[in-house]
Amino acid sequence: MASSTPSSESALASAGRVIPMRPSFSGRLLARWVWLMVQLLGRSLRWKWEDGKNPPRFAEGERVIFCFWHNRLALAVLMYERRVASRYAGRRAAALVSASRDGGLLAHALELFHVTPIRGSSSRRGAQAIRELVSAAKAGCDLAITPDGPRGPCYSIQPGTIAMAQFTGLPVVPVSYRLNWKYRLKSWDRFQIPLPLARVVVTLGEPLQVPRDADASTREQLRLELHRRMMAITSD
Repeated sequence: MASSTPSSESALASAGRVIPMRPSFSGRLLARWVWLMVQLLGRSLRWKWEDGKNPPRFAEGERVIFCFWHNRLALAVLMYERRVASRYAGRRAAALVSASRDGGLLAHALELFHVTPIRGSSSRRGAQAIRELVSAAKAGCDLAITPDGPRGPCYSIQPGTIAMAQFTGLPVVPVSYRLNWKYRLKSWDRFQIPLPLARVVVTLGEPLQVPRDADASTREQLRLELHRRMMAITSD
């Protein structure tokens, strides 16, 4: 994504537009450390996939929205690299990331994984972020979202997830995994950190399609259905 100059950022701020916060120098160093640790950790993990022996139908050309819980961010990019990008040439992804300072750190880490960060959330820069996600989808990107991020509640589906699927026309694919060996932070989402040599069992749920002409009642029904499908593949 193109970055703005300080003068252009000041002009946008004065016009009332929310500018995503960038990580500090130390934040960028931390992001690079996180990238390195995830790469090293990923090599020690034992992976198992529960989406069947055949490649899932969506991976044969159709772009999708991958939906996974915030507490499973640690392995999200590695899952995409191993199951999608490595099998199908030209696949690339864009992910929704908070516009906060912490989101800036995550955004920089995603860039190191060659994932395009789209900055925004339900509370900050949400409408602009959806427009940018729609543009990324039209450009051929798969999309990724944590429906309960960035502040929870844990295991909730925010309305923006369904709105994104409606505006882009892409199906939502639930994704989750379970670890036999992990450390859990005392955060709002009880973030899961896999420990070396852990077994990772990845499950892909049934895709959910949101009609372009869905009204508010239909969107709410689909939000509840997506929650059901996500919880069906979630085991803590």
